[in-house]
Amino acid sequence: MVTNRSAPPGALAPVLVYPDVREAVAWLTAAFGFVETVRIGEGHRAQMSVAPGVGMVVAEARGEQQPPTPGAVTHVIKIRVDDVAAGLERALAQGATLLEELTERNYGELECLVADPAGHRWQLTQTLRDVAPEEWGGVTVTKGPVTDPVSDR
Repeated sequence: MVTNRSAPPGALAPVLVYPDVREAVAWLTAAFGFVETVRIGEGHRAQMSVAPGVGMVVAEARGEQQPPTPGAVTHVIKIRVDDVAAGLERALAQGATLLEELTERNYGELECLVADPAGHRWQLTQTLRDVAPEEWGGVTVTKGPVTDPVSDR
């Protein structure tokens, strides 16, 4: 895959709509440790990264692009962290709303769910142990590395 310094890294980059892009960038940096990598206009868009090869775009609300509304859940963004309790504490200190307490899942993850000030839902997850999907009722469909559909064209 050809890289482009003007585009987010990785094959998947969510675009999250916020009422105030600069406020969102500051909050995501303070609460989750995101780093702003590209700024497009003062309040139009920003590209952010949370780990090597993992990026997203923060976009301004305009026209059909609107931030979440109360009572409607359209997405949850999952962030893998080394210490979910510390991540939760950091997010809450920045004004996140706790939606689900720390919960140990039967698939080997410790998770919690918070909402940011604009209403986007963030699930923080920490791997506690490796668990085969079949141990909790899942099914392994693909074994081995997944191919890159962009470079396989």
